[in-house]
Amino acid sequence: MEVVSPGSRRTDNVVKRGEYADAGIQRYWIVDIDNPVSLVACHRAGEFGYLSDGAATGVFTASEPFPVRLDLDGLR
Repeated sequence: MEVVSPGSRRTDNVVKRGEYADAGIQRYWIVDIDNPVSLVACHRAGEFGYLSDGAATGVFTASEPFPVRLDLDGLR
C-alpha cells in the first residue's frame, strides 16, 4: 500500500505501479489523502500489469487478499 503525497503522486501511480507489476506483486493499493480520500485497488492481470475498478471513496471493502473494511473518510 502506498499513501500518495504531493511529491510522490507520479511515482506511486505510474512508476511504482509498473515496477511492482513487473516484480510479480499480486496486489497494490494506492491511497490518495486529497479530498475526497480515495483508494485504488490494483490486481495483477498477467502481461497487462495491473487492473483496477477505479477509485473508491467513502468505505472501501475487499475480500482478497484478506477481508477488510476501511473508512477512507476517517483517514483525514
